[in-house]
Amino acid sequence: AYAAQRPAAGRARAAAVPGPRTGEGRRAERVVATGGCFDVLHAGHVDLLRRARALGDRLVVLLNSDASVRALKGSGRPVVAEQDRARVLGALDCVDEVVVFDEDTPVRALEELRPDVWVKGGDYEVEDLPETPVVRRAGGEVVTVPLVPGHSTTGLITRIRGRGRDGVPAR
Repeated sequence: AYAAQRPAAGRARAAAVPGPRTGEGRRAERVVATGGCFDVLHAGHVDLLRRARALGDRLVVLLNSDASVRALKGSGRPVVAEQDRARVLGALDCVDEVVVFDEDTPVRALEELRPDVWVKGGDYEVEDLPETPVVRRAGGEVVTVPLVPGHSTTGLITRIRGRGRDGVPAR
């Protein structure tokens, strides 16, 4: 499942998505894509990925590169390097391919991939996503799925950093 490669010249390597197109230009196979940093993978991420995969025949994860995560989240992130994040995501049964991209958003990768469905977590508004026009122009749909309460990477990292070496709260 793990097929991520570093993008050349700052561009994402678009996933080569096999499958014949129907007369309307769509694949016979329903391709779903989702994206994000996935820094410190947790149960909320796994739930999102499983829900996304249930919407189609193939799931492609568009993964922010280390540089992209730093630009979005700050100098202390990512906690886990992109190759490790990609390997862990690719090991999940629900993930068919992982594509690493360098930009702040996966718009370029989506232009090449042209998924049937783009999935984001319920903390986003579909109409506010920069990916929405790109996906819709290609005939795809954009959906959000509910978040698992109490599961966030930022919250997890904050809890971890608040502990000392042996799990004792740091002062």
